[in-house]
Amino acid sequence: MLVTACGSIGLLPTSELVQKAIALGLEQTQQKLSQQLDLDFQGFEIKRLSITQEQPLTIENLPAFHVRGTYDLILKLPKRRLTQPKQPFDVYLQIQQEGKTWRSLIPEKGSKDTQSIWRSYLIQ
Repeated sequence: MLVTACGSIGLLPTSELVQKAIALGLEQTQQKLSQQLDLDFQGFEIKRLSITQEQPLTIENLPAFHVRGTYDLILKLPKRRLTQPKQPFDVYLQIQQEGKTWRSLIPEKGSKDTQSIWRSYLIQ
């Protein structure tokens, strides 16, 4: 018999899911930097992910989490690897209504008087 905890949010984001959300943001940033600085990035690795805070909340009537912590980033360049330890992260993750997929949410910067608008990206 399998017993699961019931509550307002049945699923919590895993370290693997948080790492995928961070990687999604890094890929977008890496593409912009590669174009602007004419750098030959050959990828990156995320190591030693440490979650320090998981705050449940509701965004657009769906359960979500505001997750914070640190990770070590290893950038791969043609002739060397750069390590940046203890990089902070601050991500918003939302489980979708059917409960099978997660999305990374990024708040759009707007005026303080308007309600937040969220950009949403599927986490694969």
